[in-house]
Amino acid sequence: MQELTPAGTGMRLIYLDWIRVTAFGLLILYHVGMFYVTWDWHVKSDHVGHALEPLMLATNPWRLTLLFLVSGVATRFMADKLAPGALAGQRTMRLLLPLLFGMLIIVPPQSYYEVVEQVGYSDGYLAFWGRYLSADQSFCDADGCLILPTWNHLWFVAYLLVYTLLLTAMLKAARGPLIRFGDRLAASLTGLRLLVWPILFLAAARLILLPMFEVTHALVDDWYNHAVSFAAFLFGFLLMKKRSVTDDLVRLRWIALGLFAVCYAAYASYVWAYRAEDAIAPEALRMAMRLVYAADQWCAIVAILGFGARHLTRDSRLLRTLTQAVFPFYIAHQTIIVVAGHHLKAAGLPALVEGTLLVAITAAGCWLTYEIARSVTPLRPLLGLGPRKRPARRHTLDPVAVAD
Repeated sequence: MQELTPAGTGMRLIYLDWIRVTAFGLLILYHVGMFYVTWDWHVKSDHVGHALEPLMLATNPWRLTLLFLVSGVATRFMADKLAPGALAGQRTMRLLLPLLFGMLIIVPPQSYYEVVEQVGYSDGYLAFWGRYLSADQSFCDADGCLILPTWNHLWFVAYLLVYTLLLTAMLKAARGPLIRFGDRLAASLTGLRLLVWPILFLAAARLILLPMFEVTHALVDDWYNHAVSFAAFLFGFLLMKKRSVTDDLVRLRWIALGLFAVCYAAYASYVWAYRAEDAIAPEALRMAMRLVYAADQWCAIVAILGFGARHLTRDSRLLRTLTQAVFPFYIAHQTIIVVAGHHLKAAGLPALVEGTLLVAITAAGCWLTYEIARSVTPLRPLLGLGPRKRPARRHTLDPVAVAD
């Protein structure tokens, strides 16, 4: 099986960089949207409604799964250059430091404004931060108690770190068999099988595991999420360097896009029809929608990868900058949204003005975070940037992807 190599496939890496950056742009808009939809979130606008929910449902099934897949293929490029121990050490430093810094400094304002709005907490931030650091579990309402400290949106970093360490252990114990398994898997997932078999896997996970393990982002009890996310990570690691896989993705892109459109229409209609809190769908319909969800999920990913590999082949200075900036953006963006959203709500602005300002403030705050991280050397590892390096002739995909 012929493999793509970093030296000869800058165009392939470029399309994955574009996908990663674009997915993060959607993430910013998605979390801004969470301020306005009826779904539970940390803080809420006074203009809450259903209007944005169909748009947000269009990315719900696949966005995170795609990012784990992209992280897996990027990790493969690193693993082909580094011994397992070196890879584990490098990834631990790159992921663990931002995770800990984020949990101690970046995330607490999210929890503070959450308890201000939902529990009626009236003391100042410093008093709350002390209780946050002491693991105070007494902030409770009718839905339960807030778990502190927390990683909130940084759960993705924690999961990516765990998956990377699991993978390095697998490589150390049995690299040869693992790579050969990837070769055999790529040989079997050709043509339409590349579309059908992953859908069946995702559907089985959703039918069997989801009823027992709801998505929690708490790591230890999140087995449905692990089954999907770690499988996507391994798919990227084992298969996405294969030329045959990439070529099949390109060939399948239109079929996948059409199936995604049909599945999205069905799933969004189902969610809309049963959006009321007391609305309960028939069990048979719920089971059918889990299959539709899985098809939506994988068809969207195949379409994005296929169209990306076909069209997103042009490098640019902007892309190279955004590729570096995306991790600091991810670390900071949700706190910026929560803090800015809470204070904009107090201004009593019309919904369109408030939303426009919130997007603008979030974008500016993310960019400021990146500039600070880039300029202040001690903050670089804490805000997701590696050590300063001399510019390389060709950038490579960074396995630190972002998510919800």
